[in-house]
Amino acid sequence: MKKTYVLDTNVLIHNPQAMFSFKDNHVVIPITVIEEIDNFKKGLDEKGRNARQIGRYLDKLREQGSLQKGVAIENNGCIQVMLSRHISETAEDILINDTNDNLIIGTALYIRNTNPDTEVVLVSKDANVRIKADAVGLNSENYDTDRINFNELYTGFKVLTDPAAKQEVIKNNTLPNPFEHLLPNEFVRLCDAPEDEKASTILRYSSATNSLSPLAFYHGQELFGIAARNDEQIMAFDLLLDPAVKLVSLVGKAGTGKTLIALAAGLNQVVETNQYSRLVVSRPIFPLGKDIGFLPGTKAEKFNPWMQPIYDNMELLLSHRNEKESKHNGKIFGKKAPALTDYLDFGFIELEPLTYIRGRSLPDQYIIVDEAQNLTPHEMKTIITRAGEGTKIVLTGDPYQIDIPYLDSESNGLSVVVERLKAEELIGHITLEKGERSVLANIAAKFF
Repeated sequence: MKKTYVLDTNVLIHNPQAMFSFKDNHVVIPITVIEEIDNFKKGLDEKGRNARQIGRYLDKLREQGSLQKGVAIENNGCIQVMLSRHISETAEDILINDTNDNLIIGTALYIRNTNPDTEVVLVSKDANVRIKADAVGLNSENYDTDRINFNELYTGFKVLTDPAAKQEVIKNNTLPNPFEHLLPNEFVRLCDAPEDEKASTILRYSSATNSLSPLAFYHGQELFGIAARNDEQIMAFDLLLDPAVKLVSLVGKAGTGKTLIALAAGLNQVVETNQYSRLVVSRPIFPLGKDIGFLPGTKAEKFNPWMQPIYDNMELLLSHRNEKESKHNGKIFGKKAPALTDYLDFGFIELEPLTYIRGRSLPDQYIIVDEAQNLTPHEMKTIITRAGEGTKIVLTGDPYQIDIPYLDSESNGLSVVVERLKAEELIGHITLEKGERSVLANIAAKFF
Protein backbone atom coordinates (compact mmCIF):
# COMPACT_ATOMS: atom_id res chain seq x y z
CA MET A 1 0.00 0.00 0.00
CA LYS A 2 1.27 3.46 -0.87
CA LYS A 3 2.19 5.77 1.97
CA THR A 4 1.70 9.52 2.08
CA TYR A 5 4.81 11.47 3.10
CA VAL A 6 4.37 15.08 4.23
CA LEU A 7 7.65 16.99 3.89
CA ASP A 8 8.85 19.71 6.25
CA THR A 9 10.66 22.77 4.88
CA ASN A 10 14.04 21.77 6.30
CA VAL A 11 14.00 18.50 4.34
CA LEU A 12 13.77 20.29 0.99
CA ILE A 13 16.24 23.01 1.99
CA HIS A 14 18.68 20.28 3.04
CA ASN A 15 18.27 18.51 -0.32
CA PRO A 16 15.93 19.84 -3.03
CA GLN A 17 15.87 16.40 -4.67
CA ALA A 18 14.33 14.90 -1.53
CA MET A 19 10.86 15.24 -3.06
CA PHE A 20 11.85 12.57 -5.61
CA SER A 21 13.29 10.14 -3.03
CA PHE A 22 10.02 8.46 -1.98
CA LYS A 23 9.40 6.20 -4.95
CA ASP A 24 6.05 4.38 -5.29
CA ASN A 25 4.53 6.74 -2.71
CA HIS A 26 2.54 9.95 -2.47
CA VAL A 27 4.52 13.06 -1.47
CA VAL A 28 2.67 16.09 -0.11
CA ILE A 29 4.28 19.52 0.21
CA PRO A 30 2.13 21.81 2.39
CA ILE A 31 1.53 25.34 1.10
CA THR A 32 3.14 26.57 4.34
CA VAL A 33 6.41 24.97 3.16
CA ILE A 34 6.17 26.84 -0.15
CA GLU A 35 5.68 30.11 1.73
CA GLU A 36 8.71 29.43 3.95
CA ILE A 37 10.84 28.53 0.93
CA ASP A 38 9.73 31.76 -0.75
CA ASN A 39 11.32 33.72 2.11
CA PHE A 40 14.69 32.12 1.35
CA LYS A 41 14.78 32.41 -2.44
CA LYS A 42 16.56 35.78 -2.61
CA GLY A 43 19.50 34.68 -0.47
CA LEU A 44 22.95 34.31 -2.01
CA ASP A 45 23.87 31.42 0.26
CA GLU A 46 23.33 27.67 -0.11
CA LYS A 47 19.88 27.95 1.43
CA GLY A 48 18.87 30.54 -1.16
CA ARG A 49 20.19 28.44 -4.05
CA ASN A 50 18.34 25.38 -2.78
CA ALA A 51 15.13 27.40 -2.39
CA ARG A 52 15.35 28.53 -6.02
CA GLN A 53 16.05 24.96 -7.15
CA ILE A 54 12.93 23.72 -5.34
CA GLY A 55 10.91 26.34 -7.21
CA ARG A 56 12.34 25.20 -10.54
CA TYR A 57 11.54 21.55 -9.80
CA LEU A 58 7.95 22.32 -8.85
CA ASP A 59 7.45 24.69 -11.79
CA LYS A 60 8.58 21.96 -14.19
CA LEU A 61 6.16 19.52 -12.55
CA ARG A 62 3.38 22.10 -12.88
CA GLU A 63 3.85 21.99 -16.66
CA GLN A 64 3.07 18.26 -16.58
CA GLY A 65 -0.15 18.53 -14.62
CA SER A 66 -1.93 20.10 -11.68
CA LEU A 67 0.12 20.23 -8.49
CA GLN A 68 -3.13 20.69 -6.57
CA LYS A 69 -4.36 17.28 -7.76
CA GLY A 70 -0.89 15.68 -7.81
CA VAL A 71 1.62 15.07 -10.60
CA ALA A 72 2.88 11.57 -11.37
CA ILE A 73 6.69 11.22 -11.54
CA GLU A 74 9.00 8.62 -13.07
CA ASN A 75 9.51 6.55 -9.91
CA ASN A 76 5.77 5.65 -9.80
CA GLY A 77 5.20 8.25 -7.12
CA CYS A 78 3.14 11.42 -7.03
CA ILE A 79 3.94 14.94 -5.81
CA GLN A 80 1.18 17.23 -4.59
CA VAL A 81 1.14 20.77 -3.17
CA MET A 82 -1.71 20.95 -0.65
CA LEU A 83 -3.78 24.00 0.21
CA SER A 84 -6.96 23.64 2.30
CA ARG A 85 -8.85 25.97 4.61
CA HIS A 86 -9.61 22.99 6.83
CA ILE A 87 -5.94 22.51 7.74
CA SER A 88 -5.91 25.44 10.17
CA GLU A 89 -9.09 24.13 11.80
CA THR A 90 -7.51 20.68 12.18
CA ALA A 91 -4.34 22.14 13.74
CA GLU A 92 -6.33 24.44 16.03
CA ASP A 93 -8.10 21.50 17.61
CA ILE A 94 -4.89 20.30 19.25
CA LEU A 95 -2.17 22.92 18.71
CA ILE A 96 -1.78 26.67 18.49
CA ASN A 97 -1.96 27.17 14.74
CA ASP A 98 -0.03 30.43 14.47
CA THR A 99 3.32 28.73 13.86
CA ASN A 100 4.42 27.23 10.57
CA ASP A 101 5.59 24.00 12.22
CA ASN A 102 2.14 23.43 13.66
CA LEU A 103 0.45 24.18 10.34
CA ILE A 104 2.67 21.57 8.67
CA ILE A 105 1.71 19.08 11.40
CA GLY A 106 -1.92 20.12 10.84
CA THR A 107 -1.60 19.25 7.16
CA ALA A 108 -0.47 15.73 8.02
CA LEU A 109 -3.32 15.40 10.53
CA TYR A 110 -5.86 16.59 7.97
CA ILE A 111 -4.64 14.03 5.41
CA ARG A 112 -4.77 11.25 8.00
CA ASN A 113 -8.30 12.22 9.09
CA THR A 114 -9.63 12.41 5.53
CA ASN A 115 -7.82 9.24 4.39
CA PRO A 116 -8.04 6.83 7.35
CA ASP A 117 -6.92 3.85 5.25
CA THR A 118 -3.63 5.52 4.21
CA GLU A 119 -0.48 5.56 6.32
CA VAL A 120 0.64 9.17 6.73
CA VAL A 121 4.25 9.98 7.71
CA LEU A 122 5.59 13.44 8.54
CA VAL A 123 9.23 13.79 7.44
CA SER A 124 11.31 16.45 9.20
CA LYS A 125 14.92 17.02 10.17
CA ASP A 126 13.76 19.03 13.19
CA ALA A 127 13.63 16.81 16.29
CA ASN A 128 11.09 19.11 17.99
CA VAL A 129 8.67 18.81 15.06
CA ARG A 130 8.98 15.02 15.20
CA ILE A 131 8.32 15.10 18.96
CA LYS A 132 5.19 17.25 18.53
CA ALA A 133 3.99 15.01 15.71
CA ASP A 134 4.38 11.97 17.94
CA ALA A 135 2.51 13.75 20.75
CA VAL A 136 -0.56 14.19 18.51
CA GLY A 137 -0.42 10.61 17.28
CA LEU A 138 1.32 11.08 13.93
CA ASN A 139 4.02 8.87 12.51
CA SER A 140 7.18 10.92 11.96
CA GLU A 141 10.63 10.21 10.53
CA ASN A 142 13.94 11.95 10.00
CA TYR A 143 15.08 12.35 6.41
CA ASP A 144 18.10 10.10 6.54
CA THR A 145 18.80 8.80 3.03
CA ASP A 146 22.32 10.24 3.34
CA ARG A 147 23.00 8.74 6.75
CA ILE A 148 25.75 6.25 7.40
CA ASN A 149 26.61 4.16 10.45
CA PHE A 150 29.22 6.32 12.15
CA ASN A 151 30.21 3.56 14.56
CA GLU A 152 31.33 1.53 11.54
CA LEU A 153 32.96 4.44 9.67
CA TYR A 154 35.90 3.36 7.52
CA THR A 155 39.17 4.05 9.39
CA GLY A 156 41.59 3.59 6.48
CA PHE A 157 43.75 0.94 8.15
CA LYS A 158 43.74 -2.50 9.75
CA VAL A 159 46.03 -4.11 12.32
CA LEU A 160 47.66 -7.49 11.63
CA THR A 161 49.56 -9.31 14.36
CA ASP A 162 51.74 -11.81 12.50
CA PRO A 163 55.52 -12.03 13.14
CA ALA A 164 55.95 -14.43 10.17
CA ALA A 165 54.34 -11.94 7.79
CA LYS A 166 56.62 -9.23 9.14
CA GLN A 167 59.66 -11.36 8.29
CA GLU A 168 58.31 -11.98 4.80
CA VAL A 169 58.04 -8.23 4.20
CA ILE A 170 61.63 -7.76 5.35
CA LYS A 171 62.77 -10.50 3.00
CA ASN A 172 60.66 -9.81 -0.13
CA ASN A 173 59.63 -6.16 0.37
CA THR A 174 56.03 -7.19 -0.34
CA LEU A 175 53.25 -9.25 1.24
CA PRO A 176 50.36 -11.00 -0.51
CA ASN A 177 47.04 -9.67 0.74
CA PRO A 178 46.27 -11.63 3.95
CA PHE A 179 42.71 -10.26 4.22
CA GLU A 180 39.67 -11.26 2.22
CA HIS A 181 38.89 -7.67 1.32
CA LEU A 182 41.00 -4.52 1.41
CA LEU A 183 40.08 -1.20 -0.15
CA PRO A 184 42.34 0.83 -2.47
CA ASN A 185 44.99 2.78 -0.51
CA GLU A 186 44.08 1.06 2.75
CA PHE A 187 46.93 0.58 5.22
CA VAL A 188 47.91 -2.38 7.37
CA ARG A 189 49.88 -1.95 10.59
CA LEU A 190 51.92 -5.12 10.88
CA CYS A 191 53.21 -5.82 14.37
CA ASP A 192 54.29 -8.53 16.77
CA ALA A 193 51.74 -7.47 19.38
CA PRO A 194 48.60 -5.29 18.97
CA GLU A 195 49.85 -2.53 21.29
CA ASP A 196 53.45 -2.56 20.04
CA GLU A 197 53.22 0.54 17.86
CA LYS A 198 56.92 1.40 18.00
CA ALA A 199 57.95 -1.94 16.47
CA SER A 200 55.19 -1.96 13.85
CA THR A 201 55.66 -1.95 10.08
CA ILE A 202 53.21 0.04 8.00
CA LEU A 203 52.16 -1.34 4.61
CA ARG A 204 49.87 0.06 1.96
CA TYR A 205 47.52 -1.98 -0.19
CA SER A 206 47.69 -1.95 -4.00
CA SER A 207 44.51 -3.24 -5.68
CA ALA A 208 46.41 -3.65 -8.97
CA THR A 209 48.68 -6.35 -7.52
CA ASN A 210 46.45 -7.39 -4.59
CA SER A 211 49.45 -7.06 -2.31
CA LEU A 212 50.87 -4.89 0.46
CA SER A 213 54.10 -2.92 0.17
CA PRO A 214 56.12 -0.54 2.37
CA LEU A 215 55.30 3.16 2.10
CA ALA A 216 56.67 4.84 -1.02
CA PHE A 217 56.24 8.54 -0.22
CA TYR A 218 56.80 9.15 3.47
CA HIS A 219 59.81 7.77 5.33
CA GLY A 220 59.88 9.92 8.46
CA GLN A 221 61.28 13.05 6.80
CA GLU A 222 60.38 16.49 8.13
CA LEU A 223 57.89 18.52 6.09
CA PHE A 224 58.08 22.24 6.78
CA GLY A 225 59.73 21.57 10.09
CA ILE A 226 57.49 18.81 11.43
CA ALA A 227 57.47 15.02 11.26
CA ALA A 228 54.83 12.39 12.02
CA ARG A 229 54.51 11.45 15.70
CA ASN A 230 52.41 8.28 15.37
CA ASP A 231 51.43 5.61 12.88
CA GLU A 232 48.19 7.30 11.80
CA GLN A 233 50.05 10.50 10.96
CA ILE A 234 52.63 8.48 8.98
CA MET A 235 49.80 6.94 6.94
CA ALA A 236 48.21 10.34 6.42
CA PHE A 237 51.48 11.89 5.22
CA ASP A 238 51.94 9.05 2.71
CA LEU A 239 48.51 9.77 1.21
CA LEU A 240 49.06 13.52 1.26
CA LEU A 241 52.37 13.19 -0.61
CA ASP A 242 51.07 10.74 -3.24
CA PRO A 243 50.11 12.68 -6.40
CA ALA A 244 47.97 9.77 -7.60
CA VAL A 245 45.58 10.17 -4.65
CA LYS A 246 43.38 13.13 -5.58
CA LEU A 247 41.11 13.25 -2.53
CA VAL A 248 42.30 12.65 1.03
CA SER A 249 39.98 12.78 4.06
CA LEU A 250 41.36 13.07 7.59
CA VAL A 251 38.95 12.51 10.48
CA GLY A 252 39.93 12.90 14.09
CA LYS A 253 39.11 14.58 17.38
CA ALA A 254 40.67 17.86 18.47
CA GLY A 255 44.43 17.71 18.85
CA THR A 256 45.12 14.76 16.54
CA GLY A 257 47.03 17.01 14.13
CA LYS A 258 44.84 16.60 11.05
CA THR A 259 44.93 20.27 10.02
CA LEU A 260 48.60 20.75 10.85
CA ILE A 261 49.84 17.77 8.81
CA ALA A 262 47.56 18.69 5.89
CA LEU A 263 49.08 22.20 5.86
CA ALA A 264 52.64 20.89 6.25
CA ALA A 265 52.26 18.52 3.30
CA GLY A 266 50.59 21.24 1.24
CA LEU A 267 53.25 23.87 1.91
CA ASN A 268 55.99 21.33 1.17
CA GLN A 269 54.52 20.50 -2.24
CA VAL A 270 53.71 24.10 -3.17
CA VAL A 271 56.72 26.01 -1.81
CA GLU A 272 59.55 23.46 -1.87
CA THR A 273 58.81 20.91 -4.61
CA ASN A 274 56.59 23.08 -6.84
CA GLN A 275 54.22 20.18 -7.39
CA TYR A 276 51.16 22.45 -7.20
CA SER A 277 50.81 26.07 -8.24
CA ARG A 278 49.02 27.24 -5.10
CA LEU A 279 47.79 26.16 -1.68
CA VAL A 280 44.11 27.08 -1.24
CA VAL A 281 42.79 26.87 2.31
CA SER A 282 39.15 27.28 3.21
CA ARG A 283 36.69 26.49 5.94
CA PRO A 284 32.93 26.94 6.29
CA ILE A 285 31.66 30.20 7.69
CA PHE A 286 28.92 29.48 10.17
CA PRO A 287 26.27 29.44 8.98
CA LEU A 288 27.82 28.15 5.78
CA GLY A 289 27.38 30.41 2.79
CA LYS A 290 26.16 33.44 4.76
CA ASP A 291 27.93 36.57 3.65
CA ILE A 292 30.91 37.54 5.81
CA GLY A 293 29.15 40.69 6.87
CA PHE A 294 29.38 44.45 6.74
CA LEU A 295 32.69 44.62 8.56
CA PRO A 296 35.12 47.26 7.29
CA GLY A 297 38.07 46.18 5.21
CA THR A 298 38.87 43.84 2.36
CA LYS A 299 37.56 40.30 1.92
CA ALA A 300 40.73 38.97 3.54
CA GLU A 301 40.34 41.28 6.57
CA LYS A 302 36.71 40.21 7.02
CA PHE A 303 37.69 36.58 6.69
CA ASN A 304 40.52 36.76 9.25
CA PRO A 305 38.44 35.83 12.36
CA TRP A 306 37.21 32.65 10.68
CA MET A 307 40.70 31.69 9.52
CA GLN A 308 42.56 32.33 12.77
CA PRO A 309 43.03 28.57 13.49
CA ILE A 310 44.65 28.24 10.05
CA TYR A 311 46.90 31.23 10.74
CA ASP A 312 47.96 29.67 14.05
CA ASN A 313 48.96 26.40 12.37
CA MET A 314 50.77 28.17 9.53
CA GLU A 315 52.70 30.42 11.88
CA LEU A 316 53.80 27.33 13.80
CA LEU A 317 54.99 25.62 10.60
CA LEU A 318 56.79 28.71 9.32
CA SER A 319 58.50 29.34 12.65
CA HIS A 320 59.82 25.75 12.70
CA ARG A 321 61.05 26.00 9.12
CA ASN A 322 62.62 29.42 9.51
CA GLU A 323 64.40 28.32 12.66
CA LYS A 324 65.95 25.33 10.90
CA GLU A 325 66.83 27.34 7.77
CA SER A 326 68.53 30.09 9.77
CA LYS A 327 70.74 27.54 11.50
CA HIS A 328 72.00 26.15 8.21
CA ASN A 329 71.82 28.99 5.70
CA GLY A 330 71.48 32.14 7.72
CA LYS A 331 68.57 34.43 6.93
CA ILE A 332 66.38 33.59 3.95
CA PHE A 333 64.63 35.99 1.57
CA GLY A 334 67.58 38.35 2.00
CA LYS A 335 67.51 40.15 5.29
CA LYS A 336 64.65 38.36 6.99
CA ALA A 337 62.89 35.03 7.19
CA PRO A 338 59.58 34.95 5.29
CA ALA A 339 56.40 35.52 7.25
CA LEU A 340 52.94 34.26 6.35
CA THR A 341 52.13 37.58 4.69
CA ASP A 342 55.06 37.06 2.31
CA TYR A 343 53.65 33.73 1.14
CA LEU A 344 50.23 35.32 0.72
CA ASP A 345 51.63 38.27 -1.23
CA PHE A 346 53.67 36.03 -3.54
CA GLY A 347 50.57 33.93 -4.30
CA PHE A 348 51.81 30.67 -2.77
CA ILE A 349 48.83 30.59 -0.40
CA GLU A 350 45.24 31.68 -0.94
CA LEU A 351 42.67 31.82 1.85
CA GLU A 352 39.18 31.55 0.36
CA PRO A 353 35.72 31.51 1.99
CA LEU A 354 33.59 28.62 0.78
CA THR A 355 30.93 31.24 0.08
CA TYR A 356 32.76 32.13 -3.15
CA ILE A 357 33.94 28.71 -4.32
CA ARG A 358 30.81 27.82 -6.33
CA GLY A 359 31.39 28.23 -10.07
CA ARG A 360 35.18 28.22 -9.81
CA SER A 361 37.46 25.77 -11.57
CA LEU A 362 40.67 25.11 -9.67
CA PRO A 363 43.36 23.29 -11.69
CA ASP A 364 46.82 22.28 -10.43
CA GLN A 365 46.13 23.34 -6.85
CA TYR A 366 46.33 21.81 -3.39
CA ILE A 367 43.02 22.54 -1.67
CA ILE A 368 42.40 22.08 2.05
CA VAL A 369 38.83 22.28 3.37
CA ASP A 370 39.02 22.47 7.15
CA GLU A 371 36.04 21.81 9.47
CA ALA A 372 34.45 19.82 6.64
CA GLN A 373 32.02 18.16 9.06
CA ASN A 374 29.95 21.36 8.87
CA LEU A 375 29.10 20.71 5.21
CA THR A 376 26.06 18.87 3.89
CA PRO A 377 26.60 16.07 1.34
CA HIS A 378 25.26 18.38 -1.36
CA GLU A 379 27.70 21.14 -0.41
CA MET A 380 30.54 18.61 -0.33
CA LYS A 381 29.67 17.56 -3.87
CA THR A 382 29.79 21.21 -4.95
CA ILE A 383 33.30 21.62 -3.53
CA ILE A 384 34.76 18.39 -4.90
CA THR A 385 33.45 19.14 -8.38
CA ARG A 386 35.54 22.36 -8.39
CA ALA A 387 38.71 20.29 -8.76
CA GLY A 388 40.44 20.80 -12.09
CA GLU A 389 43.18 18.77 -13.73
CA GLY A 390 46.10 18.07 -11.39
CA THR A 391 44.30 19.30 -8.26
CA LYS A 392 44.34 17.52 -4.89
CA ILE A 393 41.63 18.07 -2.26
CA VAL A 394 42.18 17.40 1.44
CA LEU A 395 39.16 17.30 3.78
CA THR A 396 39.73 17.56 7.53
CA GLY A 397 37.22 17.55 10.35
CA ASP A 398 35.80 16.12 13.54
CA PRO A 399 32.28 14.69 13.11
CA TYR A 400 31.73 15.05 16.87
CA GLN A 401 31.97 18.86 16.62
CA ILE A 402 29.15 19.96 14.32
CA ASP A 403 27.77 23.51 14.45
CA ILE A 404 25.16 23.33 11.67
CA PRO A 405 21.48 22.63 12.50
CA TYR A 406 20.05 19.31 11.24
CA LEU A 407 23.51 17.74 10.69
CA ASP A 408 25.04 15.08 12.92
CA SER A 409 27.94 12.63 12.90
CA GLU A 410 26.08 10.30 10.53
CA SER A 411 24.62 12.76 8.01
CA ASN A 412 27.35 15.40 7.55
CA GLY A 413 29.16 15.65 4.23
CA LEU A 414 32.55 14.53 5.56
CA SER A 415 31.28 11.22 6.97
CA VAL A 416 29.20 10.54 3.85
CA VAL A 417 32.18 11.17 1.53
CA VAL A 418 34.42 8.85 3.55
CA GLU A 419 31.92 6.01 3.39
CA ARG A 420 30.66 6.45 -0.17
CA LEU A 421 34.00 6.99 -1.91
CA LYS A 422 36.18 4.57 0.06
CA ALA A 423 36.34 2.02 -2.79
CA GLU A 424 37.65 4.49 -5.40
CA GLU A 425 41.29 4.28 -6.59
CA LEU A 426 41.84 8.05 -6.35
CA ILE A 427 40.60 8.29 -2.75
CA GLY A 428 42.43 7.85 0.54
CA HIS A 429 41.27 8.16 4.15
CA ILE A 430 42.74 7.96 7.63
CA THR A 431 41.05 8.26 11.01
CA LEU A 432 43.49 9.86 13.44
CA GLU A 433 42.96 8.56 16.95
CA LYS A 434 45.93 9.63 19.03
CA GLY A 435 46.04 13.22 20.27
CA GLU A 436 49.38 15.01 19.97
CA ARG A 437 48.56 18.59 20.97
CA SER A 438 49.12 18.21 24.73
CA VAL A 439 48.31 15.93 27.65
CA LEU A 440 45.59 18.37 28.78
CA ALA A 441 43.98 18.45 25.30
CA ASN A 442 43.96 14.65 25.23
CA ILE A 443 42.15 14.51 28.57
CA ALA A 444 39.53 16.99 27.41
CA ALA A 445 38.99 15.17 24.09
CA LYS A 446 38.59 11.86 25.92
CA PHE A 447 36.20 12.81 28.72
CA PHE A 448 33.97 15.49 27.17
